[in-house]
Amino acid sequence: MRILITGGAGFIGSHLSERCIAAGHHVTVLDNLSTGSLDNLTTLLSNHPDRFHFVEGSVEDERLVKDLVEQHDRIYHLASVVGVKRVLAEPLVTVLEGLRGTDHILTAAALLERPTLIASTSEVYGRALDYLYPPEEGRLSEDSPLLLGSPDRHRWVYAITKLAKEAMAISYHRQRESPFVVVRFFNTVGPRQSPAYGMVIPNLVQAALSGRPLPVYGTGQQKRSFLHVADAVEAIYCLLIEPPRPPWGEIFNLGNPMEISIIELAKRIKALTNSDSPIEFIPYEVSYGKGFEDMQRRTPDIAKIQSWLGWQPQRTLEDILREVILYATSVSN
Repeated sequence: MRILITGGAGFIGSHLSERCIAAGHHVTVLDNLSTGSLDNLTTLLSNHPDRFHFVEGSVEDERLVKDLVEQHDRIYHLASVVGVKRVLAEPLVTVLEGLRGTDHILTAAALLERPTLIASTSEVYGRALDYLYPPEEGRLSEDSPLLLGSPDRHRWVYAITKLAKEAMAISYHRQRESPFVVVRFFNTVGPRQSPAYGMVIPNLVQAALSGRPLPVYGTGQQKRSFLHVADAVEAIYCLLIEPPRPPWGEIFNLGNPMEISIIELAKRIKALTNSDSPIEFIPYEVSYGKGFEDMQRRTPDIAKIQSWLGWQPQRTLEDILREVILYATSVSN
């Protein structure tokens, strides 16, 4: 099978590329390298020149996208602006790249009837768990109400853009029966994830290993759940390449329901790295500007994808942290 992965030089995309090559498929990655890196693809480029190809370019290039979609059997659209810090710094790029690029992908894929997976995010739920459920109860299911802030709060530009991408994909399916599926990722982490764009675990690990204070924003009582990238990749591989039944027109949460507070996460990383670094509490406005809004909980209900694929996370948070620490140590040496 011929598989196109947009944003394939990034964190999730490079792991997905390896999974597809290992299964015997041909893979083409389209990436503009704004946040992705060829370093993530070195092994694939060296070891599989007959089945793995890299194209440097943008999903905003309509002609290029159409040509590539035409040459492939399955499309993973992962290309996106990455990280809270970059979203806050470049809100216009976030919107235009997200919507124009997705429009080009979906238009071509619908015309050619190519099965396509659209990557979305748990950010689309906004502050639903903070306001719609008791604070210590409830998980977010795919049909949970969404509670986003105003677009004049840059915190929400990314979520609004992702939600619009979802709407485009689902509308294509409903009106034209296009074979599209949407996945909402919840904090996917693991080796190769860069700390450069505000990702919490790589940032805390890097700080601990370098002897710098571990940054914890707000009170640190906000809770998150984390999914190993290998578990995430297995799910999206199966959804598009080997689904037990067609998932077209469906939206799936993809995450791990096990929660941890950010302060407890920082303490656990300190212990695993044997770090003497202090934990430094930083007000949101210092790093993200006045009016930044965060959510206290964002925990997925994964019953739907479990029932659809028989999938569930195989790796624990401890597994994730040890692998990220090992990778960060190897990169720094």
